[in-house]
Amino acid sequence: HFEEERLAYFFKHLCPANKLVLDIGGNTGYFSFEFLKRGATCVDCYEGGKAHAEFLSLASDLIGLNDRFNVHKKYFTFKDENIRNYDIILLLNVLHHVGDDYGNASVTRQKAKLQIIKHLNYLAQKTNFLIFQLGFNWKGDTKQCLFEHGTKSEMIQFIKDGIKGFWEIIEIGVAEKKDGVVTYEPLNVFNVKRNDTLGEFLNRPIFILKSCLQRG
Repeated sequence: HFEEERLAYFFKHLCPANKLVLDIGGNTGYFSFEFLKRGATCVDCYEGGKAHAEFLSLASDLIGLNDRFNVHKKYFTFKDENIRNYDIILLLNVLHHVGDDYGNASVTRQKAKLQIIKHLNYLAQKTNFLIFQLGFNWKGDTKQCLFEHGTKSEMIQFIKDGIKGFWEIIEIGVAEKKDGVVTYEPLNVFNVKRNDTLGEFLNRPIFILKSCLQRG
């Protein structure tokens, strides 16, 4: 899933050194471990998948990072979380699974979209910066696209409208492919267009957001 390419984009905009980081939906921990490798003070990671969570704990033990890496073997609920304030939160390709991997399974697609914005804005009181990415298909189902035409423009406008007063958009990164090499570049009039040759995943923009509710 182009972890190296995404990581390079993250670090163009945010320095991990001496930062407290929260990784929501950490999967197998690529980004958590890279942030630690590059000087993050501590990473708290929430992972609700049992196998992935067990892997994270084992890897942390083997590498000797238990003093800086905390694994929470559960899904992050986005409400009443007893967590500290962070410098950076990673929320990558999680929220389109609301009502699927976590949350109320009976929620409708329209209500799921409202939940996505609610969850995003909840985090504005918990961090200075958020690195965010969202899938186009609700629950990963291609028959349930979150946006009528499945375009980046629709997603970006949806996020912009929903986060007003909570987040400032620092930059939106979009994947481009040239000579077989993928890089994330600033949003422009050309790369905002849907590019089906890249596949659904690489059409997902990366949002770098700064909280309007935090100082610093």
